[in-house]
Amino acid sequence: MIDITDLTIESASNLLSKKQMKAEELAKLFLARAEVLNKKLNCFITLTPDIAIDQAKRVDDFIAQGQKLNDLAGIPIALKDLFSTKGIKTTAASKVLENYVPVYDATVVSKLKDANTIFIGKTNHDAWGHGGSGENSDFGPSVNPYDQKRVPGGSSSGSAAALAATTCIAATGTDTGGSSRLPAAFCNVVGLKPTYGRVSRYGVIAMASSLDSIGHMTKTVYDNAVVLNVTAGHDEFDATSSAEKVPDYTDGIGRGVSGLKIGLPKEYFEKLDAKIKKVILDAAKKLESLGAKVTEVDLPNTQYGVATYYIIQPSEVSSNLARYDGVRFGNFRDSFGSEAKRRIILGTFTLSSGYYDAYYLKAMKVRRLIREDYLKAFKNVDCLICPVSPTLPFKIGEKVDDPLAMYLADIYTVNANLAGIPALAVPCGFIDDLPVGMQIVGPDFSEKLLYQIGYAYEQETKWYQQKPKI
Repeated sequence: MIDITDLTIESASNLLSKKQMKAEELAKLFLARAEVLNKKLNCFITLTPDIAIDQAKRVDDFIAQGQKLNDLAGIPIALKDLFSTKGIKTTAASKVLENYVPVYDATVVSKLKDANTIFIGKTNHDAWGHGGSGENSDFGPSVNPYDQKRVPGGSSSGSAAALAATTCIAATGTDTGGSSRLPAAFCNVVGLKPTYGRVSRYGVIAMASSLDSIGHMTKTVYDNAVVLNVTAGHDEFDATSSAEKVPDYTDGIGRGVSGLKIGLPKEYFEKLDAKIKKVILDAAKKLESLGAKVTEVDLPNTQYGVATYYIIQPSEVSSNLARYDGVRFGNFRDSFGSEAKRRIILGTFTLSSGYYDAYYLKAMKVRRLIREDYLKAFKNVDCLICPVSPTLPFKIGEKVDDPLAMYLADIYTVNANLAGIPALAVPCGFIDDLPVGMQIVGPDFSEKLLYQIGYAYEQETKWYQQKPKI
């Protein structure tokens, strides 16, 4: 009997291709698990059993015909409910879009369909992507499978919880300021924030358009590379998507780290919790033992990251949410939750006459300085290693009445979005039975290198094998 909690994309794909299991059988096992565990974790807003079974039967037909399929064929995947799905309710976890059913698919969804993945359902998250805990969902918070009294991180809370609980084998997320990396770290999974424009944003409900990245979460680094192989690439429907050639991200993933130069940005460690600091530095030592050279680097404008982000992001939020007036679709604006209202007010004020130059324009100038810090550092090192979160997963309700404390959860993640560079969150240990993640940050379009480094570390430590008790 196969224990589905042990399955990765790599192992499940192997089972299917060797006809040791049918895609329909696999889909039914995951759907049954999702239905049971969703009552505990609230990780899905909508489950899609009929669609999943139809997709699985199609994959079984292809396999029976001897067709060569993508590695993602037959793999159960969960989609964050910001991704437009034709004929499937897409709520953005907000009562404003409580009954909205799109007539088209997001480009990422289309690509995953073409790869013959199996859609288990649409996952819960902070409404509109606003938050770092999952508690801002209008459909109630998701909970952390490792401790159900704690948050799974946000905003892609349901995706991380669903994956950690093995109700799927991969999940899509978004990452505007850490929304894939933070929940990945809190739930002991791998989360990617790709280079801005590497993956099309078309059809994904926008939050802050100059910061939004389309990420995803998997159990292993190799699996993550398999997903990016499918989702990356230029899209004529997204003018900000890059025409940069898409490599095979799994190619050379096992090359190791010998000879690579890894930087530790000193600003990220100065006020870091001592226990978390030790875990991250131990991870750096592990990479050093594998042949990498670790050195300290300086990113002097790091301290301005959160303030800069929380000027630019609400400004773009207020602009993007202006379209939701209840006239063409959705409910009226009085259905917005308190966090959405807060960001609309902040952003509208920042962009208003007399304040634009003092706030938004100045923030954009600081954003450039933050990017230049990274560019300068990458002249001397191949990548950076730093924490994902300043804290362990915190208790539900602990920060919900203190927006500033909640915003500071993003302190180590927002700068990568401001700079537009890629970052990969990888499990790196546990403190008091709670997961800790580190992020590997690289230059533009260095995802392949990040996977190479993350894989080398993962294979030595295998933290992903430590599963929650649920």
